[in-house]
Amino acid sequence: MDDGLELLTGPPELEEYLRLRAASGLSPKRPDQGDAVLTGSWSFCHVRDVASGEAVAMGRTIGDGGWYFHLADIATDPRFQRRGLGRRVVGWLLDDIVARAPHDAYVTLLADAPGRRLYESLGFVPSAPASVGMVWRPEI
Repeated sequence: MDDGLELLTGPPELEEYLRLRAASGLSPKRPDQGDAVLTGSWSFCHVRDVASGEAVAMGRTIGDGGWYFHLADIATDPRFQRRGLGRRVVGWLLDDIVARAPHDAYVTLLADAPGRRLYESLGFVPSAPASVGMVWRPEI
């Protein structure tokens, strides 16, 4: 990892989580949604710029602790992209799953176009045609 950057276990602050999502092109979320994410994830890590103190990359695992784990919120501030931070974050999340989850864990993620090469280079493969990611958005 670059000098001046450190990977920390745990989530960034709420404001940093919301900023990193929006800055990296992920859909913006409300503070109440972010609060639930920061307390309800199975694991979380983030990268901090030591000089400025700001969070510049992050990722988390959603999981039941038994067999199913989903990587989410893999985000890097555009000013810090192309430095291997996404690879470092995903690598840490996968290492954490290997260390703490059962040996036959099932790990998924939704790969947006900008991250596909990274995920493929780390061993992820498309799940189709066996299964296809789907979404349901209730009108509440």
